[in-house]
Amino acid sequence: MANKPLEMNDVRELLRLCFEQGFSARRAAKILGIGKTSASEYVSGFKSSGLNYSIIESLSDSDLTQVINLKKEFENERYKELAGLFPYFEKELKRTGVTKRILWEEYVDVRKDFYGYSQFCHHYQEWCKDQKVSMHQEHKAGDKLFVDYTGKKLAVTNPDTGEITEYEVFVAILGASQLSYIEATPSQTLNDWVTVNEQTLRFYQGVPCAIVPDCLKSAVNKAHKYEPEINKSYNDFATHYGTVILPARALHPKDKSLAENLVRNAYQRIFAAIRNEIFFSLEELNNRLWELLERFNNAKFQARDYSRQELFDEIERQCLKPLPVQRYEMKTFNQCKVQYNHHIYLKEDKHYYSVPFQLTGKKVVVCFTAGEVEIYYNNKRVATHLRNRHKYGYTTNNDHRPKNHQVIAGWSPERFIKWAQKIGPDAEEVVTKILDSRKHPEQAYRSCMGLLTLEKKHNKENFLKACKKALEINCLTYKFIKNTLSNKTFNLSDQEQPDLFKIPAHENIRGKEIYN
Repeated sequence: MANKPLEMNDVRELLRLCFEQGFSARRAAKILGIGKTSASEYVSGFKSSGLNYSIIESLSDSDLTQVINLKKEFENERYKELAGLFPYFEKELKRTGVTKRILWEEYVDVRKDFYGYSQFCHHYQEWCKDQKVSMHQEHKAGDKLFVDYTGKKLAVTNPDTGEITEYEVFVAILGASQLSYIEATPSQTLNDWVTVNEQTLRFYQGVPCAIVPDCLKSAVNKAHKYEPEINKSYNDFATHYGTVILPARALHPKDKSLAENLVRNAYQRIFAAIRNEIFFSLEELNNRLWELLERFNNAKFQARDYSRQELFDEIERQCLKPLPVQRYEMKTFNQCKVQYNHHIYLKEDKHYYSVPFQLTGKKVVVCFTAGEVEIYYNNKRVATHLRNRHKYGYTTNNDHRPKNHQVIAGWSPERFIKWAQKIGPDAEEVVTKILDSRKHPEQAYRSCMGLLTLEKKHNKENFLKACKKALEINCLTYKFIKNTLSNKTFNLSDQEQPDLFKIPAHENIRGKEIYN
């Protein structure tokens, strides 16, 4: 401060001009006729107190002097004793339920010469600023895990061809202990994203209350300030592990500042260390990353006597929820419409799965894993099937059919073809072509049934001739073969065969000559 202290009336007027009238310290000093340097020191001293100008009237001259000269207190024994406890306070505040009020009460219980609660908080906040510790978020042990991808990729060289493949680099960090994880993955696709998230939880050997990702597509389908739409598979993964997904807000880097800092540390401590190294497999690259990660986690914090690993072991490991016994099985969710034949079509398998016939025409949610297909309607499971990858095949539960359809549950293309084979080759060819002409084989079952029963009502030889005639003119329908048998036209030549498309002669029908 200045060599000669100002009168307190001048100090109060100086502060009024600056904080109430909005004058600069330089201009206020000129109005009051005092030195600009001295005025600036008084104003900055009051600003550093963190107090609001509105309370200045309630402060005595001695209290106001103490507030302005707060930094001078840093030299006394009372402050030094309190400052020595700040690293302990910082660590304790990460524990669940611990607040500054609780720590202050414990501090007061064992000391006669202590600070009041407001000054206690102010000194701690000033210390945190000096230590470059952000006070915007006080992370509790076991509360949040921040996950993200680095912007830069790492390369793997094919030892045979020399081809270089770039891999994404995933990072994760716990809020309280800042214990970190890193892994290279082939891509940012949903399957790789869920897999590396699971690997992270296995690394920590526990589950936090929430996972905070960035708004990448594999995590968030649609970003929103209040109600982001989380990817269903990623949300199902979180449900399996008993945690929740809390996406960071777009364009709000402070929501995931720890992840941003970890990315920067990864560049400096890991990427830089391997910049001249060549890797020939993804496994080799990850083993090297984990080796450097262990060194990073065991290094002491700056100005601290403990490391991330030590802090995790002390305050956060026991706060994580236990891992479930079974690993998560990747699930995919689709929305399908139940077709006329009470089946849904799963495009990934090109296969049909049955649904209760009452849901025909309804939209259902299909959830499938590597071995099972589950179908949900109105958030209720209505069907379960083993996954079948036979293209264009049908997996049908007979209970899903209407009662009047269940009698044909045993029908299949093979059954009709074998039936036709017993009659003759022409009958077999007709049935096969009818089955092939339909998008769904079931559509042709009734036609084939009606066609083959005609053989029982007519001479077998005539039936085969009718089938041959249908093949010759490519008119493969039950109705044509039935009419052929009824009208006995199966022996007629092509010239004798009535032309169904020829217009009969009539005096009212003009020929082309009329237009010449």
